[in-house]
Amino acid sequence: MASSHERKPTVEELLAKAKKPLQLAPPLHRFYEGKVQVMPKCAVKSADDFAIWYTPGVAAPCREIHADPEKSFELTNRWNYVAVVSDGTRVLGLGDIGPEAAMPVMEGKALLFKYLGGVDAFPICLRTKDPEEIIRTCELLEPSFGGINMEDIAKPKCFYVLEKARERLKIPVWHDDQQGTATVILAGLMNAFKLVGKNPKESLITLVGAGSANIRTAYVLIKWGINPGNIIMVDSKGILHQNRTDIKKEKNQWKHDLAQKTNDEGRTGTIAEAFKGVDAVVAASKPGPGTIKKEWIATMGDNAIIFACANPIPEIWPWEAKEAGARIIATGRNDFPNQVNNSLGFPAIFRGVLDVRAKTVTDDMCIAAAQELAKFAEERGIHEEDILPRMDEWEVYPREAVACALKSIEQGVARIKPSRQELYERAVAIIRNARESIKLLMKEGLVRQPPPEEELLK
Repeated sequence: MASSHERKPTVEELLAKAKKPLQLAPPLHRFYEGKVQVMPKCAVKSADDFAIWYTPGVAAPCREIHADPEKSFELTNRWNYVAVVSDGTRVLGLGDIGPEAAMPVMEGKALLFKYLGGVDAFPICLRTKDPEEIIRTCELLEPSFGGINMEDIAKPKCFYVLEKARERLKIPVWHDDQQGTATVILAGLMNAFKLVGKNPKESLITLVGAGSANIRTAYVLIKWGINPGNIIMVDSKGILHQNRTDIKKEKNQWKHDLAQKTNDEGRTGTIAEAFKGVDAVVAASKPGPGTIKKEWIATMGDNAIIFACANPIPEIWPWEAKEAGARIIATGRNDFPNQVNNSLGFPAIFRGVLDVRAKTVTDDMCIAAAQELAKFAEERGIHEEDILPRMDEWEVYPREAVACALKSIEQGVARIKPSRQELYERAVAIIRNARESIKLLMKEGLVRQPPPEEELLK
């Protein structure tokens, strides 16, 4: 336990710490010239082996796949390939910055896929904003991949693209800004409500922001069992309610639907009104600080829960939320307690659905993943500043993968049906291999050690 005489960091020190990753990122990206590469996974003892891995031997597996395309999951690495697809129209909190500028994020996603889930992911940034072209591109890519991860596509286009791609493709299609965010938020809320001694299904929950993350979060919460009338949603113009004439079904059918079914009180007004008396606020909106005010939090119910998930800066600094009376505060950053980060979700969820060669990924699978995340954290112990597993607790990923794989089998969308034990052992082996490989490459100097921070920050 920290000493009562331990000096509390100043706001300036906390701000400096929060900004440090932004300062280090450009020189480190330049130093490594990117974050992922392609490596062989087969043995190459001599040049003679290329007669097997390439011509003429490779013709034999080609013939087998031609006779039965499903064998592409057995005879190639397709079973473990995921395409990370973006048009660069809604990158982090940066907006429409284009496909080239989106590449660092998609490469980062591929890095997390491999290190945390053992998944071989490829960044694919598209020079189109047309939803039909994005969907068609995914269809064209399908023969090479076991899954599609959509990323940073602007709303409301992202809802349509996800929905139609899931209908047309026979591999899992996932939009991480929607389903990934919703999964980890649900897991965090499960444990946060346990700690404050409230039943989430009898509580009021406000969602600040009505974009891709919170719209899908609302649907996942409802699927889990939250009464839609207990959810209050807020966009840039205020609280969503049935009489909002500016929310047109033809422009955004998902937002319109939620405006009709949420907010049983018929509450109206500004964002400030959406805080009054509620038990939890989940913000996935404009980066702060100052997007959420301390005085709004002070009007919430007792033992308030605040998830300020905007990146790179949360809607309110955690210390300000605590001063305003919040009991549990989470952000999207790894340098504050309680990181609500998609990286706890997508690597393991894809590991699970890939390992059963699933044909889709559903909201029920997201809920299964959230339940396993919450359970893992609860088993090893939770408290107000530790409600979720951390990224370095790698043991959670195989467990989460198995939960998703079993749900895929239960829902009848798995091509193969291994046992729970087989799934667990496979996931552990694949994820351990990915982690140990990078350690070995670093140990041998094949991945260089970065320069000292002081040199990078010159």
